[in-house]
Amino acid sequence: MSQHRFSGVLAPVITPYNADLSPDAARLGNHCSWLVSQGAGLAVFGTNSEANSLSIDEKSSLLEALIEAGIDTDKLMPGTGCCALSDSITLTKKAVDLGCAGVLMLPPFYYKGVSDQGLFDFYANVIEAVADDKLHIYLYHIPPISQIPLSLNLIEQLAAKYPDTIVGIKDSSGDWNQTQAFHDLQIENFAVFCGSESFLLQNMVAGGAGCISATANVNPHAIFDLYYHWNEAGSAKKQSALNSIREIFQSFPMIPALKAATAIYGDDAAWMRVRPPLTGLTDKQHATLALKLKKAGFEMPDL
Repeated sequence: MSQHRFSGVLAPVITPYNADLSPDAARLGNHCSWLVSQGAGLAVFGTNSEANSLSIDEKSSLLEALIEAGIDTDKLMPGTGCCALSDSITLTKKAVDLGCAGVLMLPPFYYKGVSDQGLFDFYANVIEAVADDKLHIYLYHIPPISQIPLSLNLIEQLAAKYPDTIVGIKDSSGDWNQTQAFHDLQIENFAVFCGSESFLLQNMVAGGAGCISATANVNPHAIFDLYYHWNEAGSAKKQSALNSIREIFQSFPMIPALKAATAIYGDDAAWMRVRPPLTGLTDKQHATLALKLKKAGFEMPDL
């Protein structure tokens, strides 16, 4: 099994559903294969995957199906952080047993105002229960959604206790100063991913590992191109072009917009489905998105 460490561009892969709203493993596998062909890694079961609308059994089955379909485990960073400690242990152990190169782990997010000690105990219990030196955890910092920030002291304590397991963080705070603070931590080989390609150039200049971004689902090659060539002439222009596409998607509810674009460019209306409580784009929103993307010259080549 792999000791691979992640860098580059990863997509929190959107989850397709069948007509009965069960997960569609075949479509997911096809989309993952396309993302990999475009240079992206696979942060399945992230926020934009509708992860917290999926059960532990569904996630486990989808992971198995992806690997059976030939997806390289070095490309897989599944989200395994759940509200229940036992669920987090089960899913994390499953990911490690299947050979996934790392996991992206939310804090338990239901109870608010919890202490650093409580969060430390949660992560520590997962690590001790999985008890496998192949486990690599990338912490997931998304306080706008989780309402549970991960403090610098907490991260330092976890990394000091588990230096071979706590190996990085995804910062979806939307605040560059916060991302910079993670860079400033004195933790050896600690990978900092920004949570939007809007910060990718800044993150690479600061020594970051890349980005894990919603729009990597639909614009992976262009994002990877900036990641790969960030220190070459023209990088600022590439960043500006990425920002323009990002702004189009951000002007709609993100998850249904990503799915709508995939449906449009893949000529596959099944991608429009979302699980309640989310709802799809309205007909007007769908038409507006399609028009804006066309005017921007947007493409999803080889989808």
